Amino acid sequence: MKHTFLLIALFVGSIAIGLSQRGDRSPNVVVIYTDDQGSIDAACYGSSDLETPNIDRLAKTGVRFTQMLAPSAICSASRAGLLTGKFPAAAGVPSNVSSSKGNSGMPTTELTMAELFKSSGYATGHIGKWHLGYTPETMPNQQGFDYSFGHMGGCIDNYSHFFYWNGPNRHDLWRNGEEIFKDGEYFGDMMVDEMKQYISAQKGKPFFIYWAINWPHYPLQGTSKWREKYKDLPHPRDKYATFVSTTDELVGEVLDHLESLNLRENTIILFQSDHGHSVEDRTFGGGGSAGPYRGHKGNLFEGGLRVPSVISWPGQLPEGEVRDQLVCGIDWFPTFAELAGIKIPEGHRIHGKSISKVLDSADAASPHTDLYWQLGANPDKAKWVVREGNWKLLGNTSENVRPVDTKQLTKDDKVHFLVDLSSDIGETTNLAPENPDVVEKLLKIKERYVADIETHTLK
Repeated sequence: MKHTFLLIALFVGSIAIGLSQRGDRSPNVVVIYTDDQGSIDAACYGSSDLETPNIDRLAKTGVRFTQMLAPSAICSASRAGLLTGKFPAAAGVPSNVSSSKGNSGMPTTELTMAELFKSSGYATGHIGKWHLGYTPETMPNQQGFDYSFGHMGGCIDNYSHFFYWNGPNRHDLWRNGEEIFKDGEYFGDMMVDEMKQYISAQKGKPFFIYWAINWPHYPLQGTSKWREKYKDLPHPRDKYATFVSTTDELVGEVLDHLESLNLRENTIILFQSDHGHSVEDRTFGGGGSAGPYRGHKGNLFEGGLRVPSVISWPGQLPEGEVRDQLVCGIDWFPTFAELAGIKIPEGHRIHGKSISKVLDSADAASPHTDLYWQLGANPDKAKWVVREGNWKLLGNTSENVRPVDTKQLTKDDKVHFLVDLSSDIGETTNLAPENPDVVEKLLKIKERYVADIETHTLK
């Protein structure tokens, strides 16, 4: 039995099904986590060439964030941070997990969001991408999910369901830990069918669903409808746009299904990307957009971390509003617990903080006076970032694609790159040489976080 379930058992009396603080029934929670979606790649984020009516629909009925930072700039680490409420390095996933069968991932000692909801009587489902472990004990069914459908590695071809990157080629489609074969069936359609079936089957009790849509991650296999729509966009934006709008259409089908079952007003929906857009060769070198921000997937400039994020719960949360406060994907763990009236086990330490006050008011303060990101296990060699207010210090930084209006990173820039986001949102100029006192202050904050992560890891 997992250590986390033993921990929960100690507090089962205080974690029994609770009623939401905002209603007389525990709300359903659906987390829609897209993959490699750029910082501004939705119409409600200012994109002028993308049609995303369903993401926009959520924004009109909810709260949209302009400064939601992902837990990490790579896939596995971001997902670990979301599901545990911890810095990914502290959750045992500082970088990407192998996409090969037989490789473990997120430690089973971690308390996941699914386990927290399951302990309070929720049905728990995972649909889509996992990428947090490819052994029986680290696959979804042993990490708190009653039901699981999808692929265990980082990506698949959406028709053959094979992983064709970093050979050998291997099939990767699973239901509840058993490999299944659906050759030729479009994975997007299958995800929607699975979502609808699971929601219908569980409609009589509260449910938590982690819908990890593996799009617009490569391979960019959108539908012919949207390929025709975007045929005049330049390459590779045309292919990326096709996949974003195909993704949006899937979201709309599930929203319609919730409404048809009269579940929408009792369902919290989060739509968020796992990190910034990819500039890898496999996605034709780009296609996504970070807008005014520097960076992309794999680095810790704003374009790697600042993501589209919308939460909607009609009648319970503000609607059509925007929040500019600094928040992070690790904050959803305690926020959902609070909204659902679920107590986190006493003594269980996380790094995320509830942002319920931020949801309620644009004037509420961010719960974070400072924050830290670490991409890699060794804090001396890993890429890292410290934020305190508008000051941001990057260490061991790098980038694959440089904005045309910025200079190439120098050797010193790669060691310490300091920016004031209030005056330089594009992170164009390194202020470290002229602000050694600020650098020193932020380095001390980094040391505090590194020590804290080690404590979590060694718990």
